[in-house]
Amino acid sequence: MINKNKNILGLLVAALLILSSCQQEEYSLGDLISPSNVTLSYVIVGADVENPYGDGSGMVNFTGSADHAITTNYDFGDGNSIELAPSGEISHVFSKTGVHLYNVTLSAIGTGGLSSSKTVSLEVFSSFTDSVAVQHLSGGDSKTWYFAADQAGHIGLGPTFVTPGDDQLTHTWDNWWSASPFEKAGTSLYEGEYVFAIDGDNLTFEQINSTGQAFFQGDNLAIVGGSAEGDYEYDFTGVKNVSLGPSSSNATIDGAFRGTTINIGDGGFMGFYVGSSKYEIVSINENILKVRVESVGQTDHAWYHTFSDTKPIQ
Repeated sequence: MINKNKNILGLLVAALLILSSCQQEEYSLGDLISPSNVTLSYVIVGADVENPYGDGSGMVNFTGSADHAITTNYDFGDGNSIELAPSGEISHVFSKTGVHLYNVTLSAIGTGGLSSSKTVSLEVFSSFTDSVAVQHLSGGDSKTWYFAADQAGHIGLGPTFVTPGDDQLTHTWDNWWSASPFEKAGTSLYEGEYVFAIDGDNLTFEQINSTGQAFFQGDNLAIVGGSAEGDYEYDFTGVKNVSLGPSSSNATIDGAFRGTTINIGDGGFMGFYVGSSKYEIVSINENILKVRVESVGQTDHAWYHTFSDTKPIQ
């Protein structure tokens, strides 16, 4: 009996030691601290005494910081999606024509998701228009686009960075990988319908897909907790506002792209999720739309997509 009691006592002591160890390990994670001393400044491109609201490009460079922040994001107050900016620095194009007032909010995110924010108000002038692109995108009323799956290179991947002395301008095309016709057959991509429409004075976008799924590649799988590229349930429903603005990337300049970027509001995207709602138009006509979009999950990656106004049949 004495030995039995000793054994029980030993088990209790061991359990207490394990519990104490677990509690100590949990404590070592540290305190949750809200970011403090949040600062936000901006420079309106082209602003001077004669042009206080900028040069008409609508571009503004923002710099934000905070103590104890892990990352930051921006809400630009113009109907476009919230954008992640780990460094606190970001450029944004306000594309609504004329002079308009915007309330821009920087949110600094700390441990455990605790956040602090700073808001500034600014007036920006945009004179950018691309009525031809609007006409092609919407057909003057409503037009549905599909991945041009029957074309080689309807999905492609290339670098965002510029390599010194690179006479092939590899940052302007999909030189890393290019899809063969119908390579992604069986996925949600080819079931998607991407609708641009005119609603009064506004251009809108809607993604329609009977599968209820979107395609995620490895760069951004963390968003859906995935481990391999493919289709995942994701809420992309609803009509989104669209604005067009000037493109400013090196790819647009060096590749002689159209110079127009499609900005889809409220996190909208065209079937292939890369974390961004900004699509640089490479080229567009009545039947074919080619775009470039940079990955948020892997900033070295630029994806190229080709869409057709006629659904391909395999």
